Amino acid sequence: MWALVASSLVLGVPAVAAAAQHSTSNAVVSGTVTDTTGGALPSVQVELTGSDGIRRVAATDERGRYAFDTAPIGEARLLFRMPGFADSVQTASLTRIPLEVNAALHVLLTADVQVTAPAFRNLAELERPRESLAGVATAASEGVVTARQIRARPLLRAAEVIETVPGLIISQHSGDGKANQYYLRGFNLDHGTDFATSVAGVPVNMPTHAHGHGYADLGFIIPELVSGVQFRKGPYSADQGDFSAAGSARVNYALRLASPLVSVAAGGNGFRRVVTAGSPPAAGGHLLYAFELSDHDGPWRLPEQNRRVNGVLRFSRGDAARGTTLTALAYRARWNGTDQIPERAVAAGALSRFETVDESNGGFTGRYSLSSETHWGSPGRLTRATGYVLAYELDLFSNFTYFLEDPERGDQFEQRDRRLVSGGRLLHRRLASPAGLRVETSMGIDLRHDAIGSLGLYPTERRRRLGTTRDDRVHQTAGGAFVESQVHWTPRLRTITGLRGDVYRFAVDSRQPLNSGIAAAALVSPTATLVGGPWKGTELYLNTGRGFHSNDARGATIRVDPTTGDPADRATPLAPARGAEVGLRSVAIPRVHTTLAIWTLSLDSELVFAGDAGTTEAGPSSRRTGVEWSTFISPTAWMHFDVDVALSRARFTGGDSDGDRVPGSVPLVLAAGASLDGWRQLSGGIRWLYAGSRPLNEDGSVRFVSAGVLNTHAGYALSSRLTISAEVLNLLNSRSSDVEYLYTSRLPGEAPGGVTDVHSRRRVPRTVRFGFRVTL
Repeated sequence: MWALVASSLVLGVPAVAAAAQHSTSNAVVSGTVTDTTGGALPSVQVELTGSDGIRRVAATDERGRYAFDTAPIGEARLLFRMPGFADSVQTASLTRIPLEVNAALHVLLTADVQVTAPAFRNLAELERPRESLAGVATAASEGVVTARQIRARPLLRAAEVIETVPGLIISQHSGDGKANQYYLRGFNLDHGTDFATSVAGVPVNMPTHAHGHGYADLGFIIPELVSGVQFRKGPYSADQGDFSAAGSARVNYALRLASPLVSVAAGGNGFRRVVTAGSPPAAGGHLLYAFELSDHDGPWRLPEQNRRVNGVLRFSRGDAARGTTLTALAYRARWNGTDQIPERAVAAGALSRFETVDESNGGFTGRYSLSSETHWGSPGRLTRATGYVLAYELDLFSNFTYFLEDPERGDQFEQRDRRLVSGGRLLHRRLASPAGLRVETSMGIDLRHDAIGSLGLYPTERRRRLGTTRDDRVHQTAGGAFVESQVHWTPRLRTITGLRGDVYRFAVDSRQPLNSGIAAAALVSPTATLVGGPWKGTELYLNTGRGFHSNDARGATIRVDPTTGDPADRATPLAPARGAEVGLRSVAIPRVHTTLAIWTLSLDSELVFAGDAGTTEAGPSSRRTGVEWSTFISPTAWMHFDVDVALSRARFTGGDSDGDRVPGSVPLVLAAGASLDGWRQLSGGIRWLYAGSRPLNEDGSVRFVSAGVLNTHAGYALSSRLTISAEVLNLLNSRSSDVEYLYTSRLPGEAPGGVTDVHSRRRVPRTVRFGFRVTL
């Protein structure tokens, strides 16, 4: 027996020793992964490469926690990866003492994610911006405007939320119930062509619209709900399709608010506005609600009576790894329109700066949508499915030429649009590590169908129809598929290559049978990007790509001019655009985030459909080049400064004898602002926006003079629940125009051929508004 015990001890000693040696040669590593606001991120893929060269993989749980308990002692590299977030790389020295390694992932500037917290942060606001710079962007001209930045800006109208995009300005030539005019990168985008926008996941641009193709009415935005504006410029991303050649903006609504609120404001020119919102817990998630009522007359002799009713209902449940969101939006607006007026009438004293020629202009619009978003995945994979149904209506009455075409009854016309839009996107992202390279691949499908039951153009007198110029029913279907792959070749070199294909089908049933028909078109758009860095907090970008915008379906099937009966040329269904850009993004200086971009964009000649006339007109080829510089400075947690400079040169390239200037293209946009947020009880901001002189005709002989406007606002927290505020819009009371055009019109008593003149709508004069906000 003693012999047996002795032999067991002898044989067991080596085993115990080996086990002890094994237990002391391993390190334990664990930690928590969050976003930059501290919210836990589940399903993050964590890769640990230890001193033995073996790659070990783990994933975070629902609390964002991960752990490795068999890592070798020595130097180790940890890689944190999740679709929609920039990779984070950390190194650690592993010992026998358990080690905690935490990571905070930065949302990509263009990530297609649902925001459950104020996750959008400017790099200048982060504690360690250099660590967040790598991989966060693919171009110098893309970025995010945070909710904090939007709160700091005085807004004359809701659509000015996207005027936060550097280099973009908006104006209005009619009543504020109508979509604004947009200007960016040398484009006079009219009401939205070549600039794609979406709000709360639903596209805003309207193809084959009664007033203008690509019409984007952003009057239904509720600024209090905006969690951030993600923007891109140029055709460099395969996941961007129609209308995005000059750029795009995605206005995100929050999924929940910090607390319920009631906001009341009133001021000059009959301005009144009430908003109430909240997001109580419901069914394991949150139910966000918001309701807005507003009324505004403006400074015009004819009160605008712009009455808006706006509502949002949004249910969300889940987290960054898996979840569901359902959103309902409803909006109605009615207004009287004070359109632009001829300068000759103002100079002669026949009209004041705030009068109009035809006092029956104006309109009504409504927009009602239901959308859903569901995402699910596993470590290294994420799938997102979105869908929407949108009912839209518009009746718009305008008169720009007064009595030029009809000296007796006038030239007013009605544009009518009734449609049902349905569509969606299926997107899949996947992470991989072939041959040790970090690769992220995105694949997606876009679908949209516009069933336009009524698309009309009618001559009217004081809103009474006199006849029919065009009356059409249109079915337009668009489908797109794209793939994009990002490869990290080295820690400081990555490429993004993409390919997109789009197919369109237009079916037009016109009152004039000769203009009915079916047309189809397709286009392939490649993109490529090279990114170098970061080196000492600076990253470099080289982008190139092809984009496009579609044209009005009625132009694709037209044969005769509906007014004269003369033969009409058909429009180009899909017009390609080619662009390139070189730029940099830097956080080398602490608390400073700077971007610089040099770009070029070319469009082929095309025929486009003119909604105001119901026929096609020539659109010559053009080339635009420019430089953009933006800087955001955050010296303290409560003080911020920003400066944006955008220079552009726009020229027609077709050799037209009338000249090569692009009318309405703005060559210089300057913007600068300062804001306080959370300093004692004070908050506020001051902002200056300047637009340089621009040509109004092709030879540049007539120009819109340069002008600037200064806006400011201030708030004071009387308690943790009550804040009072005041804002002054157009503080210096600039008398400049908001918009100017050069064309021919005729006033009563003038010669039958009319007079070619500058037509302008004045900027709203100094306006003071007061308000208070209660959080419950």
